[in-house]
Amino acid sequence: METSAVGGTIVTPVRKRRKFPATLTWLAVTPFAAWAIARVAGLERGSLPTQLMTATPYAAAGSLVPLLIAALGRRRAATVVALLTTAALGFSVLPRAFGTADAVQGRAFRVMTLNMLFGRADVATVMKLVREFDPDVLSTQELTPDAVADLDAAGLKTLMPHRVLQDEWSATGSGLFSKHPLEPLSNWTPPPGHRMPAAVVLLPGGEPIEFIDAHPYPPLGPQVSDWNAALAALPSASPQRVRVIAGDFNASLDHAALRGLLSRGYKDAADQVGAGLIPTWPANKPVPPIITIDHVLVDRRVGVKEVSVRDVPRTDHRAVLARLIVP
Repeated sequence: METSAVGGTIVTPVRKRRKFPATLTWLAVTPFAAWAIARVAGLERGSLPTQLMTATPYAAAGSLVPLLIAALGRRRAATVVALLTTAALGFSVLPRAFGTADAVQGRAFRVMTLNMLFGRADVATVMKLVREFDPDVLSTQELTPDAVADLDAAGLKTLMPHRVLQDEWSATGSGLFSKHPLEPLSNWTPPPGHRMPAAVVLLPGGEPIEFIDAHPYPPLGPQVSDWNAALAALPSASPQRVRVIAGDFNASLDHAALRGLLSRGYKDAADQVGAGLIPTWPANKPVPPIITIDHVLVDRRVGVKEVSVRDVPRTDHRAVLARLIVP
């Protein structure tokens, strides 16, 4: 208030800040809170929720919007819930972007894995990666007889003469190629899904390594049951032998089924070195890759030095290359 020169008092009205309506605030906050609960507790059930869970990194970023709405609207309860939601999603996702190479001693072991999309992946690019990266084992999914013939004609037979192949004229085929002798894994009962060859790699300088080429069915429609069963059936880590499982898991680290497998003695190589958020699918599309479903899982005794992801024309997956150190 102030006094007028001609008498009287001038009253300046106090403007009240308008709050964002409480109902709309909670409508913004609640879906993200439910997502955070489902992610942390592993509550996704059925095909659609399982597929949606791969978008958790985007949900984590999006959860900042309702937090801002609640905070600016001075809705205390909603702000607290939104803050807890963002924190839960952030702690679930952000660690994948941070990590360092393991300082361990042992034998170098390089792994490359690629889904070849019905064998259509560009052979010249695959061979370029093989020559540059020099993998000890190449794990392939959707491998066809024609793809095997084309790769061998391009020089793979010379570079990686040892193999355990289950190539087929469909998405079902898979195969392991190696610089070192391979022995098909005895008593191996593959879980439900596409072909999943397994072998013992006779790596020089120490004990053999067990290697599994993973490719469960995608969790689409009724196949979600087989997808869950496949991830549950993959063997736990064993103190008797170091094991590596690499391939197209059709699963991200936001799926409880894959985290369950990791809890049985494995770690995700990309996650260890801060490359866990690099998307691998769908590649070579009008939109860039958006989710990470191709992985190299390693025994916890295995060190991870580096993981990179490379584009390969004519397939909808990107190749994953991992430099490991095995005991």
